[in-house]
Amino acid sequence: VYKSSTASTLILKMTPSVSLLLLLLLGLCQAQPIEEAYDQEEVPDSMDISTRILTTNNATDEFLVEGDLLAPTNRNAMTCWSQSCLWKKGSNGKVTIPYVISSQFSSWESQKIEGAMKSFHSRTCIRFVPYSNQRDYISVENKGGCFSALGKQGGRQVLSLNKQGCIYHGIIQHEFNHALGFQHEQTRSDRDSYVRINWENIEPSMAYNFQKRNTNNLNTPYDYSSIMHYGRTAFSIAYGKETITPIPNPNVQIGQRQGMSRWDITRINTLYGC
Repeated sequence: VYKSSTASTLILKMTPSVSLLLLLLLGLCQAQPIEEAYDQEEVPDSMDISTRILTTNNATDEFLVEGDLLAPTNRNAMTCWSQSCLWKKGSNGKVTIPYVISSQFSSWESQKIEGAMKSFHSRTCIRFVPYSNQRDYISVENKGGCFSALGKQGGRQVLSLNKQGCIYHGIIQHEFNHALGFQHEQTRSDRDSYVRINWENIEPSMAYNFQKRNTNNLNTPYDYSSIMHYGRTAFSIAYGKETITPIPNPNVQIGQRQGMSRWDITRINTLYGC
């Protein structure tokens, strides 16, 4: 194997066209990997994460807060920063979370779900492992929408990924982030400094979904690129009416569903002490 300097010398002795091609290939080999390996088949679909989730969730009869959070039954507030709702960290430094995937999913769908879960493994101390009779675990099921409880609930905990609208890399990550204890970015306690909520464009019965939460922001900045940020028209009163506008730059992208941002990953590691 030649060192890069030796390889470059050999390339330069070749014809100009061959030399240029090989130099380009050499450069690609030495390039750094991107932050997140996005699923390329999802890129052409421009529908933002909230539109995709909320459209799919029209079919559910569950009582959901903020569109995709199951209302808590064992605590009286939509918060999850205490040890009681965090998954336990083992002596090996890993946070092991058992899961089972319903047999209703096809082999391809199960692989897609497991692939999204494994994306947590390389960047955090979270480890999703197949269920083997543990008391607390996540049951991934094909119910009437994309939704999860906030943080660990105890016992069998349902995380719904409807086959018709939720089997996307970013949406799966979004729901598992809820299960880890993370809320939506646009409900952060400091959100009014970063986004404007256009109350006049929000369906009146849905306005409660934009209530600010008493969040622990983990000393991280507001993240427009978070997989937990809803899109511009979430809970809109009419098609195209913008309910969330970034400030001061209204053109900033929000609502992406390709994969976790760097700050999403940082927050997991901070919250769980990875």
